[in-house]
Amino acid sequence: MFIWEGVSEFVAVAEAESFTAAAKKLGISTAQVSRQVSALEARLSTKLFYRTTRKVSVTEAGQIYYQHCRQVLDELEEAERSMTNLQLVPKGRLRLTAPVTFGEKVIAPLVNDFVLRYPGLEVQMNLTNQQLDLVAGGYDLAVRMGKLEDSSMMAKRLSSRTLYVCASPDYLSTYGVPHSLSELEQHNCLQGNLDYWRFQELGKPRNIRITGNIRCNSGWSLLDAALKGIGIVQLPDYYVQSSLDSGQLIPLLTYCQEADDGIWAIYPHNRHLSPKVRMLLDYLRESLQPNSKHLAKETGTQFNGS
Repeated sequence: MFIWEGVSEFVAVAEAESFTAAAKKLGISTAQVSRQVSALEARLSTKLFYRTTRKVSVTEAGQIYYQHCRQVLDELEEAERSMTNLQLVPKGRLRLTAPVTFGEKVIAPLVNDFVLRYPGLEVQMNLTNQQLDLVAGGYDLAVRMGKLEDSSMMAKRLSSRTLYVCASPDYLSTYGVPHSLSELEQHNCLQGNLDYWRFQELGKPRNIRITGNIRCNSGWSLLDAALKGIGIVQLPDYYVQSSLDSGQLIPLLTYCQEADDGIWAIYPHNRHLSPKVRMLLDYLRESLQPNSKHLAKETGTQFNGS
C-alpha cells in the first residue's frame, strides 16, 4: 500500500528549494515539513535533498522521485477539478417519475429545458399515476401531489395546486349558480375517480358526495364537458386556469375552497443526493415558485408518503 505521508511536503520543498518557503505554502511549521521529509527519506532509504545552511537542492534520486510525485499530484488535482465540474455541470443518467397530466403539462417541459441547459444528461422519465417503489425501480426522484402518507422517503415542496369548482356561463345561466354546498345536490356534478368533492368549511376539511351524468378518469374529458355546459366540475388549476382567466369557466363556492395541496419532489432517505438531482430539484422549485402561493422555505424534510 502506498503511503502518502511526506509526499506533498517533499514536492513543496523541491519546488521552493526551501523548507521555510514550503512550510509557508502548505500552512504548517518548518519543523513539521522537516520531520515529514526525513521520515520519507528513511522510508525510501534514499537521500532526497542536499542541505546546507544557505541552500537546499534536490539529489539525483530526488529528481527522479519528484517527477513521479509531481505527475501523481497533477492527476489528483485534475480528479478534484473533474469532481467540481461534475457538480457544476450535471452529467449522466437521471431517472424520475411524475403523475401523467401534471407531468405532461408542467414537469416534462421543465425537464426538457433542464436538458437543453445540460445536454450531458440522459433522462428517463416515467409518467404514471401509480405509486411506484422508488428504490426497487432505481428512481432518483418522484413528483407527487397532495397529502403524503407514511414513508421513509425525503420530500421537498416544489409548489402547490388549487382545486377549483367551476362551470361555464351557459350552464349557470340555464341551471343557476350554487351558493352553498347543500345546493350541489341540485346540480349535474361531473365525476372523476371519486364520488365526492373536497372543501373546507369553518377551517375544517369537508367532503361532499356528488352525482352527475358523466363519470370519467380523465381530467381533460371532464374539462371538455364543463366547457360545453354539461355540468359543474372540480379540477386542479393546471386543468382549468386558462379557462378561468378567459372567462370560459366561472369559479364557484370560493368561500369554502379547500386549502391548496402540496406538489412534492420525493427521494429515498438513504440515497446520496447527487449534484445533478439536487440541481434539478432546485430548478423545478425555482421554475414553479411564481405559480405557488404557499411554497415552503425548507430545503428538505422527511415526510409521510412513498
